[in-house]
Amino acid sequence: MSLERIEQWLSQLNQVGQSSSPGIYRLAYTEEEQKVMDLFRRLCEQENMNVREDAAGNLIARREGTAPLPAVVIGSHLDTVYAGGRYDGTIGVLAGLEVIHRLNKQNVHTKHPLEIIVFRAEESSRFGMATIGSKLMSGQISPDRLASLKDKDGVTFPEAVERAGYSFKQITNAERPETDIKTFMEVHIEQGPLLEQKHLPLGIATGIAAPQRLRVNVEGKASHSGTTHMDIRKDALTGASELILGIEESAVQEQENHTVATVGRIESLPGAMNVIPGHCQFDVDIRSTDSTSRTRVYKQFTKLVKEVEEQRGLTIQFDIITDETPVPLHASIKECFSNACKHLNLTPFFMPSGAGHDVMNMAKKWPAGLLFVPSANGLSHHPDEFTAITDMVAGVNVLEKSVRSLASEGHEGAIEEVES
Repeated sequence: MSLERIEQWLSQLNQVGQSSSPGIYRLAYTEEEQKVMDLFRRLCEQENMNVREDAAGNLIARREGTAPLPAVVIGSHLDTVYAGGRYDGTIGVLAGLEVIHRLNKQNVHTKHPLEIIVFRAEESSRFGMATIGSKLMSGQISPDRLASLKDKDGVTFPEAVERAGYSFKQITNAERPETDIKTFMEVHIEQGPLLEQKHLPLGIATGIAAPQRLRVNVEGKASHSGTTHMDIRKDALTGASELILGIEESAVQEQENHTVATVGRIESLPGAMNVIPGHCQFDVDIRSTDSTSRTRVYKQFTKLVKEVEEQRGLTIQFDIITDETPVPLHASIKECFSNACKHLNLTPFFMPSGAGHDVMNMAKKWPAGLLFVPSANGLSHHPDEFTAITDMVAGVNVLEKSVRSLASEGHEGAIEEVES
């Protein structure tokens, strides 16, 4: 693997979306996302791939096989969050390009065609919904649901799609039949600290944790902070605080199941220093690859809601705003990754994915798998996000070995060993 080549590709792509502010700005269906897609198109064409866009704007680069068979697919994304990092998603598409480059260099021909897919709108930053491109390709989303989305500037999803040069009315034509694809694989930075802490070069994901998200409204009574005695207060914020600490404790009890719970947004009203808060709203995100564990955390929360209502004289209501199902990844692909590791003298390390990725949608329709490479300090969605190019090597080697196996390679002349 040429580290210099990968670094050069990475540098080229990350010229797009830079500004005077730290981080990369390539939001979904913006000019910046289109520019980076066009640049990646040219890199694929240099590797003699045929490149097209589907009705959603997903980019599909194809290397034909020797037989009319379903494609073995590698994919990820090039859009970013606000002030995003240089590696999230980008590493995945470049890993696919490196595999194609190696096969071309070694004159290897596979029976199955190979594809690299760059999905649109993987990040939720602009429209509040993640993995839109892969949802459309796998048939997991309706036009009505998409039509309801809008960004912080009031631009609706259909408007953004049309401005980018696509037809919203035609967007569901991006769905592909099951017979198009044999398998799907994604390489991604871990976005967590586990691999680095364990000094491991890669991880094999067992499944994708799915969120259950709640919006909680706590109603108390606003009153003067100086004249309202402590024993008669109906403080919505302190009630909310008790609930937040309670759900944290419930998740701690489920650590062995890799279940987590987070409150990332809270609003307290009327918001004055000398007024006891009469209203508080906060959002809860409970995630796990284990549905039973996640349900236990949820049930503990509902029990605590009743207790806090009674003890503090508050009215508490909550709505479930998202309730997704955890996605197990396919045993056949995990086994293929594991065998590739053993062939390369690497120890397979299996781990759950706490973050969502395009692979979770593809896995609902096709056999799919996910490889992780280390993230420095576990940092992601941040300008300081970093994965050393040397830390990509094991992931790309395992990916190449897996592609060769799944695509049933044929060749002219001897096949060289996988580069290290």
